[in-house]
Amino acid sequence: MASGRTPRRRVHVPGSGRGFRGVGGGCQTASLANPNPLAYCTAMITRGDILWLGIASGVSGGLIGGLMLGIGLGMIVDGYFIGFIFVIPGAPISGLIGWLLARRLARQLDQG
Repeated sequence: MASGRTPRRRVHVPGSGRGFRGVGGGCQTASLANPNPLAYCTAMITRGDILWLGIASGVSGGLIGGLMLGIGLGMIVDGYFIGFIFVIPGAPISGLIGWLLARRLARQLDQG
C-alpha cells in the first residue's frame, strides 16, 4: 500500500446476480455495517422475464378471453342465451391465465 492506491473491491449490483450464486441456493451474507450479517437471496427477476411474462399472458389471455367472448356472443345472437355462460367469465379467465403464469415464474425463481 505504499503507492497510495485504494484496493479494488467487488461491488454487488442488484439484478446482476448471475455470477454471485454461492453455496446455499444463490444466497450470500450481507455485512456492510451490521455486526450480525443476515443472508439475502440474489435471485432476481430480470427485464426479460417480465417482458416475456407480459407477452405470454397478454397473448394467451387475449386469445382465450376473445374466443370465449366470440363463442358466447355468437350463441346469444342466434338466440341461445346460454351463451352468457361464456361471455360473463371471459375477462376474469383471461386475467387468471396471467396470474398463473406469474406464479409459475415465481416458483422457478424459488427453485433456483
